[in-house]
Amino acid sequence: MKKKKFLLTTAFVLVLSMFLAACGGGNDNGGADTEGDNATNDAPRFMSILTGGTGGTYYPLGGAFANFVSDETGIDTNAEVTGASAENMQFIKDGKGEIAFTQTDIASYATEGKLMFEGNAIDNIQAIGTLYPETIQIVTTEKSGIKSVEDLKGKKVSIGAPGSGTEFNAVQILEVHGITLDDLKYQKNSFSESVNSLKDGSIDAAFVTAGTPTGAVEELSATEKVVIIPVAADKAEELIEKYPYYIKDEVPAGTYKLSEAVPTVAVQAMLVVSSELPEQVVYDVTKAIFENLDKVAHAKAEEIHVERALTGVGIDVHPGAQKYFDEKGITAE
Repeated sequence: MKKKKFLLTTAFVLVLSMFLAACGGGNDNGGADTEGDNATNDAPRFMSILTGGTGGTYYPLGGAFANFVSDETGIDTNAEVTGASAENMQFIKDGKGEIAFTQTDIASYATEGKLMFEGNAIDNIQAIGTLYPETIQIVTTEKSGIKSVEDLKGKKVSIGAPGSGTEFNAVQILEVHGITLDDLKYQKNSFSESVNSLKDGSIDAAFVTAGTPTGAVEELSATEKVVIIPVAADKAEELIEKYPYYIKDEVPAGTYKLSEAVPTVAVQAMLVVSSELPEQVVYDVTKAIFENLDKVAHAKAEEIHVERALTGVGIDVHPGAQKYFDEKGITAE
């Protein structure tokens, strides 16, 4: 009888211990540090940083960032190859990643359910911060005679690949100049297609949204005298007032053999995060990235400055990232 009672008691204690562990009595958080200020019982075991193609800028930067996050938080983090901005927004919505690269304009379209996200608004993304400019370059050649945006009326113009961010950049810039697509003989070509068409004279100008210098435009400058059409300061201000994800920018002198800098505008590459990640995790991620930029080998890292991380964001900032920026005294410019 005593033996039976002992066995029943032992079984009860074992069941009780398992129950308490399942309810949080344990301390398994997937490898994240649970000691001190970094403690969070909600930290995921793994995180993915959604980037772009292997030949672009997002992927190598994402690989470096993933290493920093893994080292600083203890959360196993990897960079994933994707179709970049728009696809990344959908992947965050679908729970296929936690952190993502995108352009500021694409993030705004996603949260507002506009343009390529019409009827499919994405409500679970928030910003970590902006990174570097994706410059809108209105490219033509000296022989075209085009010197201003207004000169594009009646001309053959590539406005970017169908459904691309470039296409919408073109429409918005034309809009503040009082021009619609009906005023152009427009085509929707990729950057490389646009450059080939400029070379053979089948188009007069092309919109290109990319970090400078852009390889396709550099290729054009080897055989043609490249002209970048300016966006005047007053038009840039009008554009930014209506679409706050834009910033003023310029194509520097010397780029594409330009004799002087050309004023224009840019959207920005940015990092977004799932709003479902805990505040402390996102704080740690933000700190890990912005305090290790000096260790990134890629040249684009030199253009990333924590002081400008809140400028042109265009969507809500995650509370964890905001906490970090508040500690650093950083506000939107």
